[in-house]
Amino acid sequence: MSDSVRVRAIIAEDEPGLAQELREQLQLVWPELDVRAVAPNGIEALRSIEEHRPDVAFLDVNMPGATGLEVARQASGRVHVVFVTAFDHYAVDAFEQGAVDYIRKPFTAARLFNTVKRVRERMALPPRDLGPLLRGLAGAEAARSYLRWINTSKGDEIVLITTEEVVYFKAEDKYTVVVTAAGESLIRRPLKDLVAELDPESFWQIHRSTVVNANAIAGVRRDLRGRLEVRLKSRDETLPVGESYNRRFKQM
Repeated sequence: MSDSVRVRAIIAEDEPGLAQELREQLQLVWPELDVRAVAPNGIEALRSIEEHRPDVAFLDVNMPGATGLEVARQASGRVHVVFVTAFDHYAVDAFEQGAVDYIRKPFTAARLFNTVKRVRERMALPPRDLGPLLRGLAGAEAARSYLRWINTSKGDEIVLITTEEVVYFKAEDKYTVVVTAAGESLIRRPLKDLVAELDPESFWQIHRSTVVNANAIAGVRRDLRGRLEVRLKSRDETLPVGESYNRRFKQM
């Protein structure tokens, strides 16, 4: 495909700031790229693929509605896929073994350059069948062992907390607050890194800054402004639900 030909693309990323950053960086390293849509979740990504028939899709591995892997499964053979990932090291290994293009966050123009070069070279070929790769990723996901305990700081003391004890995690700058029924502790890890090691069946991200233990939820209600908030079994505070995470409570 000639560089003068406009290549249609979509971006699927649930964090607006990162989506905008990726779009801007792509414009710098691939001026011929025509980004037709930016989808905030997997469902919108699938709709955008049907509507815009892109040549290439940049898919965040972890996003609400449907993951990037699920979107890729539906679009396999119809569009060139570039996966976007922050911390899924098991997935990155599989991408490399499967010769599939991916971008590691945080991304820069220099980091994107090699990926874009490979994708442009592949534009002349039909999109790959991603079935074998995605089946391998599904097996890797099933075999993963999730975080079972955490060493936290409480004053001068190091406290061992099992994940079953955790009511919720809350981001605080570059740290994460670990909240249990008994109190709060601090760990020196950003929430986005911690999420990769938690069992997604037990720990639900309900806000960009909050991940709650599903077993600790007493109920969900709407506040005076109509926004959802989570009530907890063992604590008095409520937790706001970000709009892009309302899908978990769509029956309300």
